[in-house]
Amino acid sequence: MQRLNSASSTTALSGAMFRPVTGPRPATEIIQQIRGLIHDQRLRADDRLPPERDLAEQFAVSRNSVRQALRSLEEQGLLVIRKGATGGAFIQGGGAGAVPTLMSDLFSLGAIRPQDLTEVRVLVGVEVVRLACQRGTDEEIDGLEQNVEAADAAVKSGDLALRTELNLEFHRILARMTGNNLLIAITDGVIATTQQFVARISRTPTSYVMPFRRRLLKLLRDRDVEGAAAEMRRHLLQQQRLYLKAAANLEESPRQ
Repeated sequence: MQRLNSASSTTALSGAMFRPVTGPRPATEIIQQIRGLIHDQRLRADDRLPPERDLAEQFAVSRNSVRQALRSLEEQGLLVIRKGATGGAFIQGGGAGAVPTLMSDLFSLGAIRPQDLTEVRVLVGVEVVRLACQRGTDEEIDGLEQNVEAADAAVKSGDLALRTELNLEFHRILARMTGNNLLIAITDGVIATTQQFVARISRTPTSYVMPFRRRLLKLLRDRDVEGAAAEMRRHLLQQQRLYLKAAANLEESPRQ
């Protein structure tokens, strides 16, 4: 079977891509076939699937079944649906979007507890900073400093939504500085699940956040790997205590 790529003609390759489905749950079988091609590396990051109409013909199902399958794969983070003349269903780069979706679902189901989440935040966050300090470029550290300045300005102007987004981007920048795609995906999952968790609990103090980030920036510029890792550990352990205390208070509140 030939591999489909975004630069190729989907019409020329469409006849060899998929098999007709015959079971009672066509959308599930479609998902399994697409996943199989991804696992076999016959479909890779940024490859474009054939148009919906062609897929319906290949799978021998209705376009509604195809649409249902593609929507499910998009929700799982394996596909991205783009609009317009050059749009279509594309394989998500590395499938990294699946990690936040999976972690968020597990947290919603209670399979990931607040203690699990906050513990992993410490473990992942410290190692991300360690590698970011070793591998990050001066230009990337400049970008991190710009993020801190913008977040500080958002705090002073009272723009809490912007401050929150910039605070999350701070951790994403650090992850990208590692150059490790799996760490980037895991960090995205931890960030998304932390957002979900924080939305449930009462607001925790944040006055210590900006001073911490300025201290961390200096350590990164000095290439003090162990100092930066220790600073991140202290910060995340402090947040862990605050988050778990807020979660415990939330659990007790209905009983009062």
